[in-house]
Amino acid sequence: MKKLAILLATWFGCGYAPKGPGTAGSLGALLVAWPLRHQAPWFFALLALIFLPPAIWSAGSMALQTGKKDPQIVVIDEVVGQWIALAGAATYSPWAWIAAFALFRAFDIWKPWPVRQLESLPGGTGIVMDDAMAGVYAALVLYLAGWNNLISKLLYGIS
Repeated sequence: MKKLAILLATWFGCGYAPKGPGTAGSLGALLVAWPLRHQAPWFFALLALIFLPPAIWSAGSMALQTGKKDPQIVVIDEVVGQWIALAGAATYSPWAWIAAFALFRAFDIWKPWPVRQLESLPGGTGIVMDDAMAGVYAALVLYLAGWNNLISKLLYGIS
């Protein structure tokens, strides 16, 4: 079980990236999501929800193994957050994916309320939930941008 926790928590080694392991984890999430890009947007929210318990377990396990509250090598939290961000995209164009990536990373780094506060939850829950909330913020921005685009097209004929 220890090896499984390491494999999941580091998202198959992405967490060992020498620079920007969180960014590597987000890119690893996109790599897995790309073949599934033709699914409905809610599919990625469901995928994140399915991975939430194993993410919390593996992140908590790694925290215990390393003796650190939030080890840098743990990136499964970025995977969950990135998939949530993708759920907000109205379309799965490369630009929407780039926006989902950039917005998620920005909210994950900036940590607006309550993202930073969620870090104080115990164990793996705190490690994962702040990134999940950053993903929710990114998804909301993407979703609202999609509605804004739709409204502009309807009202002004802008394409």
